[in-house]
Amino acid sequence: MAKLDKNYRKILGINFFVGEAPEAVRRGLRGGLVVAPAAPALVSLQDDADYRQAVSRADMAITDSSLMVMAWNLMRRDNIIRVSGLEYLVLLLHSVRNKPRKDRPFFVMPSKASTVRTLKWLKEQGIVCEEQQTYVAPIYPAGEIKDYELLNVLRKKRPSQIIIGLGGGTQERLGLFLRTYLPYKPGIHCIGAAIGFLTGDQVKIPLWADHLYLGWLLRCFSKPQSYVPRYWKARKLVWRMLFERDNPVQPDSQPPVCSI
Repeated sequence: MAKLDKNYRKILGINFFVGEAPEAVRRGLRGGLVVAPAAPALVSLQDDADYRQAVSRADMAITDSSLMVMAWNLMRRDNIIRVSGLEYLVLLLHSVRNKPRKDRPFFVMPSKASTVRTLKWLKEQGIVCEEQQTYVAPIYPAGEIKDYELLNVLRKKRPSQIIIGLGGGTQERLGLFLRTYLPYKPGIHCIGAAIGFLTGDQVKIPLWADHLYLGWLLRCFSKPQSYVPRYWKARKLVWRMLFERDNPVQPDSQPPVCSI
């Protein structure tokens, strides 16, 4: 395992990258599994072994959770910055614009409708992406994910960058499966709902609101019955971080990889 540098902090057993967003994207483009765990998903670390394994073994975890960042800085008198999944995705897509075919991203999406919206939005942004560069994921069961149909598609196309836009807790498990079994090392970016914030598949979140840590609030206003309970549950994250020294979340048998 590569030695951690000043751009990392171990929080809840996960080595988070705490540098600037452009540097995070630059490292992510080199290849490897990138995750952006949100607060509600982080709460389940102790109870979901498969999710914990995927996140702890990622090549880079970015600080998407504003609650985690604020709680860490307050408790540890630190000054780490937040790199949201939305900011990361915007910079990532900007970096691959006008790239040759072999460097165009491949998208794993939750539905056909979200795929259509994404392709339309990408075209409006001047980013060339064809339907053949997308895959509509099935509903994966709990536990370890194995999607050999997707694996075979990627083996043939060999995209240098794979963007997974599925829900938190699922996309990380899929990303770990792909990183383990693909015969080459693409960038695998688990950015969850971020693409939906841009395309209108979910409530649109402008970057200024994202920078002010207000994305969660806009989601709650858009679908209170779905997101209010989810973010209310996330309050437990502060409690777990408060007592992390006494009862840390233990990573699985293989330690986190920080090779990016």
